[in-house]
Amino acid sequence: MLSRSSFTSLVVGVFAVYVAHTCWVMYGIVYTRPCPAAAGGGGAAAAAGCVWPYLSRRPKLQLSVYTTTRSSIGAESNIDLVLNVEDFDIESKFERTVNVSVPKKTRNNGTLYAYIFLHHAGILPWHDGKQVHVVSPLTTYMVPKPEEINLLTGESATQQIEAEKQTNALDEPVSHWRSRLTLNVMVEDFVFDGSSLPADVHRYMKMVQLGKTVHYLPILFIDQLSNRVKDLMVINRSTTELPLTVSYDKISLGKLRFWIHMQDAVYSLQQFGFSEKDADEVKGIFVDTNLYFLALTFFVAAFHLLFDFLAFKNDISFWKKKRSMIGMSTKAVLWRCFSTVVIFLFLLDEQTSLLVLIPAGIGAVIELWKVKKALKMTIKWQGLRPKMQFGTYSDSEKKTEEYDTQAMKYLSYLLYPLCIGGAGYSLLNVKYKSWYSWLINSFVNGVYAFGFLFMLPQLFVNYKMKSVAHLPWKAFTYKAFNTFIDDIFAFIITMPTSHRLACFRDDVVFLVYLYQRWLYPVDKSRVNEYGESYEEKPKKKAHRE
Repeated sequence: MLSRSSFTSLVVGVFAVYVAHTCWVMYGIVYTRPCPAAAGGGGAAAAAGCVWPYLSRRPKLQLSVYTTTRSSIGAESNIDLVLNVEDFDIESKFERTVNVSVPKKTRNNGTLYAYIFLHHAGILPWHDGKQVHVVSPLTTYMVPKPEEINLLTGESATQQIEAEKQTNALDEPVSHWRSRLTLNVMVEDFVFDGSSLPADVHRYMKMVQLGKTVHYLPILFIDQLSNRVKDLMVINRSTTELPLTVSYDKISLGKLRFWIHMQDAVYSLQQFGFSEKDADEVKGIFVDTNLYFLALTFFVAAFHLLFDFLAFKNDISFWKKKRSMIGMSTKAVLWRCFSTVVIFLFLLDEQTSLLVLIPAGIGAVIELWKVKKALKMTIKWQGLRPKMQFGTYSDSEKKTEEYDTQAMKYLSYLLYPLCIGGAGYSLLNVKYKSWYSWLINSFVNGVYAFGFLFMLPQLFVNYKMKSVAHLPWKAFTYKAFNTFIDDIFAFIITMPTSHRLACFRDDVVFLVYLYQRWLYPVDKSRVNEYGESYEEKPKKKAHRE
């Protein structure tokens, strides 16, 4: 069996290998090896295996965007031209908004496609043998977000009828309009090695033979990561026109390959069951940040995962060995369990990203288990009916409980009026989807705004006992690292504002714990007042001669 230190070292080692491997893979994506024959100037015969850029010939190009309800077209029939950019300059960035006619088929939950052609100027796309085109749906299907109402004032009769119609169709996905279309062209005069074309770019390349050399036509790319849920619009049956913002920017080969891999990753998440909203949160990380900040985000996320695992491991290990509640605030444990479960239900009600929801769910399960340990609870089954039994407390534990009760008494004078007042204020002034939503929001606002007050009983117990030896400092340390990492993620991942503010609140509480750690130092070389020794090693059994 591996010892705890060996297991931790193994996990850290695997983590280091994972980070190194990821860096190597990222380098392979960003850097592409050029054709050696072209770089060495070996002449036409030597460069025959190279694939040359058609854009190096500086052709005059034109960009045309068409819409149609068909997924494939062969001629110009049944298509509408919505944007035509003559003398298209691949180096110049632009953004234009056009009105698109919405056919009746699309208004009845049908699909509308955009065909984007890059072709020679003055020639229709289907008459140009060297044109390139890409196809993108301008519609997608999603369940509409439920409308929020004032629970006390209610609605008028007309609003009630509309709400009932909406409720009946709430679980049915309807057609939504993608209001943005982002285009890119790879502008580097890069010469590929024909024998080792990157698989990611190869599927976007179209080759033509010009004399003795092979050229690849301009690589036209649609940035699907820019299609965000916040830009979607519900298509009503009475709508005949909708706005479409077409934006263009050049892109380098390295960024193009990186973007292709990221789009494939988001698509894979959806195949594994992630919803459109969850995938949208991942898109936001890539689109709303620059590449350098994105690289920092990757390393921060990797360390957050490591510290999360180590914190959970040490917390479970500490409570698994815990036999006494001396010096530990039982009410603080109960409050942490309640607040963690409420936060999890709140995040679930707000349809928060799984990136936030899954760790919150795991934390809630662990806190429930810790309550069972703190209350010395055992569950025995009598047939199908569970029976709970609670253990007894020693005199020292009862002394701790007195300090705990004293602290909670002082806190209740401040905490309960604030929570009740906040719930009443939100009921009068804020709109909610249902009474359940109001209840969960009221609980979670109390947790976020005043929840740190429930951490004070443990600080009060530490003060009265002049000791911090009973606390799980290893788990605290890893959680502290994650708290500071959460401060960074608070600006990156979309989450409720109250959850974002709670990340900074935890910083203050941990600093107080650190002050108490300095004020009441622990001598690890001796057995402390709770019968625990930090440097005590398990005794080996004596061998019989």
